[in-house]
Amino acid sequence: MIFASDNWAGAAEPIVAALAEQARNGGPAYGGDALSKAVEARFCEIFEREVAVFFVGTGTAANALAIANYCRPGSIVFGHTQAHINVDEANGLEFLGGGVKVVGLDGEGGKLTPSTLLDGLAAFPERGFHHGQPVAVSLSQANELGQAYSPAEVAAVTEVAKDKGLAVHMDGARFAGAVAGLGVSPADVTWKAGVDVLSFGGTKNGCLAAEAVVFFDPAQARDFGFARQRIGHGFSKAWFIAAQFARYLEGDTWLALAGHANARARVLADAVRSSGEARLALEPSANEVLAILTEGLDARLKAAGAIYYPWSPAGMPADALPGPGEVLVRFVTSFQTSEDEVARFAALVSGSTTP
Repeated sequence: MIFASDNWAGAAEPIVAALAEQARNGGPAYGGDALSKAVEARFCEIFEREVAVFFVGTGTAANALAIANYCRPGSIVFGHTQAHINVDEANGLEFLGGGVKVVGLDGEGGKLTPSTLLDGLAAFPERGFHHGQPVAVSLSQANELGQAYSPAEVAAVTEVAKDKGLAVHMDGARFAGAVAGLGVSPADVTWKAGVDVLSFGGTKNGCLAAEAVVFFDPAQARDFGFARQRIGHGFSKAWFIAAQFARYLEGDTWLALAGHANARARVLADAVRSSGEARLALEPSANEVLAILTEGLDARLKAAGAIYYPWSPAGMPADALPGPGEVLVRFVTSFQTSEDEVARFAALVSGSTTP
């Protein structure tokens, strides 16, 4: 019962097979091969427009490079206080952005809203050289509390951002889960809603160290290749990342993998919802389930071998905070989560099975 993170999952069999096949091939280095070009064209199809695509090896590199592309002297970048760029990336953006300052903003459910962004912007008056200049806002899709922004929610934030001259970045480490959960097109929740650049994740959903930075206006990516090469993410054998994305994006494979994880998360959520010793902190949008457990249930689950993490209450609604004798935890499912795992978990939560 491994619900610690989708980072704990292995690789999807079709992806491994594609890599094995590509190991017998080769081609021009640094993305000049035919497969890399075909994958770039596939991204254009998925997003229903011409895009510029750059492969990288990690989500941290994707986020930091993507946002740093828009940085200037004194740059300010807004994100949620719990956003990965603010909490989990060892100041990678600050480093690659040449001293950019990340400003965390509060928001229920881990989401930014037009009002929270306006409040953040108010601290940085225009033409105030002492305070720095806002350049971008980053939205996590799905976010660290398992919530997905609808196209309307994205558009509402980007409208404020564009009015103030800010670029909009989307951290899509769990983008497939959000798209599958929302039932919307990738275009509708990105560039059609005002997003400029997307960190498109593959690693959490079945790939091996395969991420991509997608610019919805190729002209904005003019210098990006130099920045990527400078930090060592310009892979000579780029076809190994391309091979993964080629299979991942073939048909609806990427959405099917995410859909599996989402479906398993819904079973976990149902088990929590029906338990007398647990309750949902938030309704899940994708494959992350935030729940409040009694300390007794928490101990029994762990004794039975369930692996998951306690979670920070920051960004949680007031009525979703743990009380005395309770703990807030996060369960994360993946494309590998089995029916047996969630069934065992449900039995434990219902009290029908003891460790």
